[in-house]
Amino acid sequence: MSHAVTIQEPQAQPQVSQTRYRDRSRAGSHISSNRAYDFLYDPLFIVSSEKDHTQANIQATLIRSRLRKVPRFKTMFSNLIHYPRYSLYWSKSDPVPPFISRQWKGHEEKHREALRQLAITDTSFQMPREVYEDPEVTGKNRYKYFERPFLPFFQQMPFNVVYAISKAEPYTFPPTSTKQLSIPSKLTVGTQTDYRDADVQTDPYSPEYVVCQDSIPELLTLATLTWGRGLPAGQAEVEMIERAREKRAWEATLPALSDTSQFEKRRKMMNEMERKEWAFREQEIEKLQEIRLEVLKELLRKREENQNEVNMKHLNARWSKLQEAKEAKMATIQRTHVSTIRKLVGKGKNIEGKLERRNIIKDYSDYASQVYGPLSRLGCFPDNNSEDFVVKNYYLNTYEGLVELESRLPDFVTQPRIRAPKPKVITTKAGFLKRAARLDYELAEVHKALLDKKNKVLEARKPPRFLQRNPIPQPRLPTPTLEMTSNEEEEIEMAVIYLQKLLRGRVVQNMMFEGKEKRLELIQELRTCHALQEDEKLVKKAEKQVTLALQRQRNLHEHKVSLVENHLAGLEGRALADMFDFLSKELVRLQEERRIHAFVMLAERQRRIREAEESGRRQVEKQRLREEDEIFKEVVKVHHSTISSYLEDIILNTEANTAEEQARAEIEKMAEKINDIAYEMESRRTYLQSEEIVAELVYSFLIPEVQKYFVKEKVRNAQRKHILAAHQIIHSCTESMVQKRLTEGQQDEASNAAMLLEKEIQNENNS
Repeated sequence: MSHAVTIQEPQAQPQVSQTRYRDRSRAGSHISSNRAYDFLYDPLFIVSSEKDHTQANIQATLIRSRLRKVPRFKTMFSNLIHYPRYSLYWSKSDPVPPFISRQWKGHEEKHREALRQLAITDTSFQMPREVYEDPEVTGKNRYKYFERPFLPFFQQMPFNVVYAISKAEPYTFPPTSTKQLSIPSKLTVGTQTDYRDADVQTDPYSPEYVVCQDSIPELLTLATLTWGRGLPAGQAEVEMIERAREKRAWEATLPALSDTSQFEKRRKMMNEMERKEWAFREQEIEKLQEIRLEVLKELLRKREENQNEVNMKHLNARWSKLQEAKEAKMATIQRTHVSTIRKLVGKGKNIEGKLERRNIIKDYSDYASQVYGPLSRLGCFPDNNSEDFVVKNYYLNTYEGLVELESRLPDFVTQPRIRAPKPKVITTKAGFLKRAARLDYELAEVHKALLDKKNKVLEARKPPRFLQRNPIPQPRLPTPTLEMTSNEEEEIEMAVIYLQKLLRGRVVQNMMFEGKEKRLELIQELRTCHALQEDEKLVKKAEKQVTLALQRQRNLHEHKVSLVENHLAGLEGRALADMFDFLSKELVRLQEERRIHAFVMLAERQRRIREAEESGRRQVEKQRLREEDEIFKEVVKVHHSTISSYLEDIILNTEANTAEEQARAEIEKMAEKINDIAYEMESRRTYLQSEEIVAELVYSFLIPEVQKYFVKEKVRNAQRKHILAAHQIIHSCTESMVQKRLTEGQQDEASNAAMLLEKEIQNENNS
């Protein structure tokens, strides 16, 4: 099974085609829709007109401001307007290089489009050839077209890969044909970016593919799945793919249609498969119904919760209203109660109801009287018009006044000069403390002693010295173990555990030794703390200096040794890491090679099976196409016959309607002519002519009609002789009735005819 690889156009550099970028210089990445100068660099950035190009240039200049802030050192920390802390200067550096053209690219496109239109209209005009440089796909520009993928797991790669042939001569595109110019409506352009597709694309990019002849890849059966509609594949999609594979395998086991002996077996297999599909469909419908039922339950639950929430809101609102009404009513009752109690107290003071004069001296001597503190319930409000006494200053209440006030202040207020305070001298020239300093020190010690005595807290009772509670340590978590399948693995595990114990013991031993070495001076000091007499201080001091020198030397030596050990450990670890990495990669390579070989064998076997299946399917398809052609021919014949009959009916109906309309029109014309002639004759005739006309009508219409009727009656009676005889024999009772009806009918007709004659005569006389 052969494969082919299609090579795309060279992708643009990330510097040009990146439409979304991240500012890596800052920790918090800022995402922008496009860059400031994309309209100059990016070939995919298109503006509609020169006006939009100018607007984009102005916007880029405003966004990337060339103003630079230069600080002023004298007023660097000033917040005042008239003493700014920095100045603004226009930077002469231009972010766009001088060789980049700032003109609109639409003029070149218009010129090229005009040449193309001229080539279409004028066949003698020759389009200039566009010569492009060699893309060097397999040369120095190979990195633009190919990329080695990162394979965290195995990916099936075809062996038959066809690469492009390298060419030495420059690459030249063929000239456009002047006879037929095809202008594509769409253009696919590939871009290369430094960032992931998830940052710059909505849907993953699907490259074009080429299917070789006589091959139907299984992957093409999933072409209906798109991103967001089946991709990435979930459990349902995987089950669908497995069912499709099973169905293709089942179709391969079906007997051929050309084999008539296996027709019954084929029918049974198809019936069984149809029943299975219907059963699977019923299961899917049941699952969908269960899902819908769950959704309905969830919706009902949410609706009930929302309804409960609305009810609770209504209840809370109602309760709050009732509470407000209750509080208002309680406040009214309280005010009424206080007023009533006050009235009762006032009546209790003057039970007899005697009238008392106002005692002005008592009122002014009592500061709780109405003179000093009038009550508002008596109609006196001492705080009325209190805003008239508020001082409103222009310099304090307005910004302009504050600025003017600040401008009148002296310089030492806005620019304070802070001088460091000089330390207080508490010693004399001879180096003794002054009396005041000594008194302050003694007072501070006394104050501290008093505070300590005041804040002294009773000490808690000391616990017994020798009886102490031994806490029970918490049990350690069990060490996870692995199930060993052989004795060798158990021995390896025991060896590793023993090595871990040795290493841990050695670490504890080293920690003990390091602690002893670090605190050696303290140990010696504790040992010799009772031998520090006056005559041995100098000896101990010399020993101390020697010990410190030895300690410094030992620290330097340990530092050098640790550096060497760290360096050696790094070298050993690097070598071991490289060796293990090489071995692991070799193991993965061998496993992948064997797996690829197995996949190749399976692919070859599957290809042969599919070729055999395809030959059978082609025969069935050809036979089915022949049957469909015959069915189509018959259907077309039926359609033609139906159309012809339908057209015949339409034509006949149209002819009948047209003839009827024409006949009616002719009859109306003849009636109009006859009416005109009759009206004209009616206007010219005399009385005698009218009598003649009446006589002719009576003679030519009524008398012949009566004679004709009597003749018909005679003929009918002559023909009914035998019938009457049979009727007389069979229906003797009904004969008289029939004769009566006949005689009555003759009399009625005669009377009707006489009445008609009389009416005609009367009409003629009246006319």
